[in-house]
Amino acid sequence: MKKNAKLIGLGILVALLFAGNAAQLYKLNFVDQLSDILYDNRLQWTMPGTVDERIVILDIDEKSLQEEGRWPWSRDRLALLIDRLFDRYGVKVVGFDVVFAEKDQSSGLQVLQKLGKDQLKDNAEFQSALANISPQLEYDKLFAGKLKNRKVVLGYYLTDQEKQNVSGVLPKPVFPAGTFKDRQIAFTSFNGYGANLSELQQSATSAGHFNPLIDGDGEVRRIPMLVEYNGAYYESLSLAMVRTLLGQPNIQAGFLEGGGNDYAGLESLEILQTNHTLKIPVDAQVATFIPYRGKQGSFKYISTADVLHDRVKVDQLKDKIVLVGTTALGLLDMRNTPVEKNFPGVEVHANMIAGILDQNLKQQPAYMLGAEVLWLLLTGIVLSCVLPLLSPMLAIITSISTFLLSFGLSILLWQHSDIVMPTANSLIMVMLLFVLNMSYGYFFVTRTKRQITDRFKNYVPSELVDEMSQHPEQLVSMQGESREMTMLFSDVRGFTTISEGMDSKVLSQLMNEFLTPLSRVISKHQGKVDKYMGDCIMAFWGAPQPQPDHARNAILAGIEMQQALLELQPHFKAKGWPEIHVGVGINSGRVSVGNMGSEVRVAYTVMGDAVNLASRLESITKQYGVGIIVGENTRNAVTDFVYRELDHVQVVGKDKPVAIYEPIGLVGKVSPAVQNEVAMFHEVRQWYRAQKWDQAEQQLLALLSQSPDTALYRIYLERVAHFRDEPPAANWNGVFVFRTK
Repeated sequence: MKKNAKLIGLGILVALLFAGNAAQLYKLNFVDQLSDILYDNRLQWTMPGTVDERIVILDIDEKSLQEEGRWPWSRDRLALLIDRLFDRYGVKVVGFDVVFAEKDQSSGLQVLQKLGKDQLKDNAEFQSALANISPQLEYDKLFAGKLKNRKVVLGYYLTDQEKQNVSGVLPKPVFPAGTFKDRQIAFTSFNGYGANLSELQQSATSAGHFNPLIDGDGEVRRIPMLVEYNGAYYESLSLAMVRTLLGQPNIQAGFLEGGGNDYAGLESLEILQTNHTLKIPVDAQVATFIPYRGKQGSFKYISTADVLHDRVKVDQLKDKIVLVGTTALGLLDMRNTPVEKNFPGVEVHANMIAGILDQNLKQQPAYMLGAEVLWLLLTGIVLSCVLPLLSPMLAIITSISTFLLSFGLSILLWQHSDIVMPTANSLIMVMLLFVLNMSYGYFFVTRTKRQITDRFKNYVPSELVDEMSQHPEQLVSMQGESREMTMLFSDVRGFTTISEGMDSKVLSQLMNEFLTPLSRVISKHQGKVDKYMGDCIMAFWGAPQPQPDHARNAILAGIEMQQALLELQPHFKAKGWPEIHVGVGINSGRVSVGNMGSEVRVAYTVMGDAVNLASRLESITKQYGVGIIVGENTRNAVTDFVYRELDHVQVVGKDKPVAIYEPIGLVGKVSPAVQNEVAMFHEVRQWYRAQKWDQAEQQLLALLSQSPDTALYRIYLERVAHFRDEPPAANWNGVFVFRTK
């Protein structure tokens, strides 16, 4: 837990973030958007998709507008419609999803009355005819008369604008002003309205608003069952129609038991009947989810013109609940809903009426807020503590299981309890916690891997480390590869003597201070340090990546290593350390390179005769008094160098003699004097092999006079003197045989 304390803390912060959003301390818009999407999907998956025969929509459609003219129609036609519906077809209740806010002057009565007051005021015959015909031309009064004693519900709308606008007359409120003054209930409030003419409202049984709640994405998912205006509370069109259908029973507010006045607790509206109570669950805004049955057409549509012209069979409307509304696009009553983008507003109310009657309304009780917060805290904290301890596979399984548990529980409650369980916070939180843990693990592992890789590059060639990092599955391979390469060995001369009189810490510091610059030179020339063996460095060129100039780079590195040591000498002297001199042996050839070792431990290294010869060449540098010796293969591979042929030798472990060379410098950069000295020594080598000791000695003495510090010339003078006294065998080929390493 200590190791993952930061990760656990971040996870708990994520859990608190979403718990705070669920508790409505602030608002995360993306959570609301997902919540809407999840709600819509659940709704679409579970809609019955059947047609409800109890409710019929009387459609003011394009056909009706063509036959009856543009809307609004004259009220005498609507009076006829009411007569048709109740007298001929025997409907149970009629609701209007339209507003009759203005007087109907289409009869021409006002014109006749004006004539009667002006030009024809003295015409008795006109005045008598006007008195007889006026009642027939008062269409509003005619329509109002048809509404009386019939179950007709009018519709109206409310507004919330800076400037208060009112028109018409509101119905009697369901709950008078002050009913809920002691409770903090978030009613949807308005400051204006557009209602029906007074005489129409007084004649109708009831009226209800048709204002839906429009969510942030523009969709209609809920209808406020009660809204507040001037402190009083008014019911929706769907609620008013159900109550009118049932004979105007009383309605009461259902509060959560034990909630107290400080807690709103309004969970339902209850329509009280003698034998049965209809319960309408409401949310914090006293709104109810619309139980959409399916796409447009879940209720039967009949053209209003067909009813007016008596083209509908009686059984199609007998004992039906009728909603008068419109699908005509020009009348602008289309809504954006979860089931369809252009959905008739009148069918929205039809769905709500059916839901109230069927008692299948979805609910989101107030206690769901507290339940969601607790669920988020519980699952969030548990996942925050558990996920860091699990393997990636177990973390995936645990996260998916928690995700499915939350989603499955919401489906279960939706289907069997009609409860809308909020899941967006939970689902996003689980996903974020999983991503957080995987990302943290990835970056942590990546960082650790990078640190190990960087450190590992001190032990293994960097290219090899990169390859191993990208393809770890190849680590199991122990197979080597045959390749043409160049090897370099360097060793400190007389290191045993140097180390005997030094403190171990000082000795360690000394080694670090000369091994580091030498290793940097090797890396500079693209070489790979294979290993350190005490004061000895083993390096190679040509692997893991092929290097066409591996031999040349090795020679350049060897020369620069000698130069680097010369530059270190003043620094060593200042510290009281002895001078350091190294011998460098370089050889090229075909070797085996790769992961070598055992199942317990492997090393990326090179093996073969060419490697052994490079080691032997380093060991004999002190025999010839030179800093670098290269083998014949290396010399032949790099032709742009000036070399001094030192000897033909047979080293320990080799049956065949090899030619050895000292690289002097690049062609064109070696002075004529040095080139002349090299040429003179090559003549010495010819006379030496030809056993012409006097000529060889004479030339060596001349060379020694030019370069008195060159030990090579003294070595050959000693050999000449030896062979003059003890001539070699008749088959002598000039090869010097070394008996020790």
